[in-house]
Amino acid sequence: MAATKKSSAGTSAKSAGRSRGAAKTAAPAIADFDKDQELHAYREMLLIRRFEEKAGQLYGMGLIGGFCHLYIGQEAVVVGLQMAKKDGDQMVTGYRDHGHMLAMDLDPKGVMAELTGRRGGLSKGKGGSMHMFSKEKHFYGGHGIVGAQVSLGTGIGFANKYRENGNVAMAFFGDGASNQGQVYESFNMAELWKLPVIYVIENNKYGMGTSVARASANTDLSQRGSSFGIPGEQVDGMDVRAVMAAGEKALEWCRSGKGPYILEMITYRYRGHSMSDPAKYRSKDEVQKMRTEHDPIEQVRARLIENKWATEDELKAIDKDVRAVVAEAAEFAQTDPEPDPSELYTDILR
Repeated sequence: MAATKKSSAGTSAKSAGRSRGAAKTAAPAIADFDKDQELHAYREMLLIRRFEEKAGQLYGMGLIGGFCHLYIGQEAVVVGLQMAKKDGDQMVTGYRDHGHMLAMDLDPKGVMAELTGRRGGLSKGKGGSMHMFSKEKHFYGGHGIVGAQVSLGTGIGFANKYRENGNVAMAFFGDGASNQGQVYESFNMAELWKLPVIYVIENNKYGMGTSVARASANTDLSQRGSSFGIPGEQVDGMDVRAVMAAGEKALEWCRSGKGPYILEMITYRYRGHSMSDPAKYRSKDEVQKMRTEHDPIEQVRARLIENKWATEDELKAIDKDVRAVVAEAAEFAQTDPEPDPSELYTDILR
């Protein structure tokens, strides 16, 4: 894995979430990407971006029902951690889960077909956007209950320690979920038993339609485990290199038997909480500023061009290839048969 180095200063995306009374820490580590890593990060994040854009389009056409929470803007978080982890490490997250599945190498056709409720979907068309799962890829769900995945991720970490398999569980949740009581119960258990769990707080600044500054007394969410003795740090979640560097550090901590670790990813979602949210609680200028100055994909694109590791035409070819993958997934999701009614009676615990 790539070596890391210290950056000269944190970005505004990082500092925006820090509370006034928070102690100053050293500048964050930034992974020193080579050409292959930059290209990998670019393609993976672009796949998530194009997939989510298509999902939003299908939702607008009435082909996706129920809830649909898009990951546009947050791609660097899951891709950076995917680049840091090893085979066998697990992920579990909430309802904003499409990006996590794609980063875990799940078939885009299976993900999209689940959104449209088709039998080729990852949950056979019965789970929809928020409920998909893959034991083979070590992805333990999308979950619709706010904060529920934190307890589940802690349980996965317990299983890892019990089996002595050296794996680490990553439990993703948002700034809104960070105020849930079960989160702190999980923190207590994980530190008490020194479980290999990374708690990834995807702080996209808004819990549904409420700013984190209005909902949390202390907005430095990385310190939420301090009363339990759990270390944590804030990370520029819009820079895939910073995410990977922080992920490597946290994974090493957990694998060495020191217990859990908290990573607060300061990130941003460009769309509303879900497709039904017009996001009138923030200005268009705020969103545009984040797109212009901190977009995770554009940062990688700029570095590839600057380092002469890719030309404009080569990057356009990657985009064309990604769009073809997403188009194939969308076509499959619209033409694959719906589940047989008998499927309602399978996968039921009695």
